[in-house]
Amino acid sequence: MAKVTIVGAGNVGASAAHILASKNLADIVLIDVAEGLPQGKALDLMHLRSIENFTTSIVGTNDYALTADSDVVVITAGIARKPGMTREDLLEVNASIMSSVIKEALIASPDALYICVTNPLDVMTYLAYKKSKLPPNRLMGMGGVLDSARFSFAICEKLGCKPEDVEAWALGAHGEGMVCWPRHTTVAGKPLPELLSEQEIAEVVLRTVQGGAEVVAHLKTGSAYYAPGAAIAQMVEVILTDSGKTMSVCAYIDGQYGIHDLYMNVPVRLGKNGVEEIVEFDLNEKELSDLHISAEHVARGIAGIV
Repeated sequence: MAKVTIVGAGNVGASAAHILASKNLADIVLIDVAEGLPQGKALDLMHLRSIENFTTSIVGTNDYALTADSDVVVITAGIARKPGMTREDLLEVNASIMSSVIKEALIASPDALYICVTNPLDVMTYLAYKKSKLPPNRLMGMGGVLDSARFSFAICEKLGCKPEDVEAWALGAHGEGMVCWPRHTTVAGKPLPELLSEQEIAEVVLRTVQGGAEVVAHLKTGSAYYAPGAAIAQMVEVILTDSGKTMSVCAYIDGQYGIHDLYMNVPVRLGKNGVEEIVEFDLNEKELSDLHISAEHVARGIAGIV
C-alpha cells in the first residue's frame, strides 16, 4: 500500500485526507504542529471507515518520524487568507513555514514526490524547490487543477451543461494573475468561443479569477477547502495510478513557452515520476502574451522572497 503524508491538518489537509481515504489509494499520515489536532481528525476519519467502506489507515501525529518513507508528501501548512487579503499578503509568514516543513519532510522521506499547496502557491513552490534542491519533476504545486475546476463551474453555470462534458484550462499564476484559455476549453468537444460570446467568456473568466476570493468573502473566517482538498486528491490519484493524465499543474518551467526559471501552472502530463512532461499547446500571440504577463507576476513574487 502506498503512503501519503499530508502536512497541515487544517480544513484543506483533512478534506484531502478524507477524499483520498475513500478512494482506498494509500495509507495516510496527517501531521501538524498543533498537539491533538491531527490525532483527533485522524481518529474521526477512522471512525467513518465502516460507513464509507475503505480499508486504508489514517494516523495523526506531531512527529515527522511517523511520516518516514512516504511516496507522496502534500504540504498544506500555512495560514489561510482572511477577507481583504491577497495571496501575496501571506508571503513572509508562509515562507518561513514552508522552509521549515520542506526541511523536516525531506529528512523523513527523501525519495517522495512533493505537492505544495501553501499560498502564494507559485512562489512557495519555487521556494521549496530552492530549499530542497529536489529534481523539478519530483516537486510541483496544486493550483491549476483547482482553478480549472472553478473555470468549469463558471462555464456550467452559464451554459447549464454537465461538468463531465467540460474540459477547462486555467493556467499561469494561481490567483489574480491567472490565465484562462477559452480557445482550448471545450464543452462536449466544442470550443468555448463557439458557444459563448466574447462578453460572456469575459464574465466566466472573471468569475473564475475571483472564485477563491468569493469563497473567502462568504466565509469571513477562512478560505476554500472542499475543492482544494479534492484537487489534491485528484493529483495524488493520478500519480499513484500512473495514469499519465494531462492537467494544469504548478511545475518548473525553463524554456517551455519561452519562460525561464520559475514555477507556474502549465499543462503537465502527470504520472508515477511526477511531472513526466510539460505539454506545450499551440498558442496564438495573445494567449502567449497573457501567459508571459502572468509569468512576470510570479517572477515579482519570487524576487521578494528567494
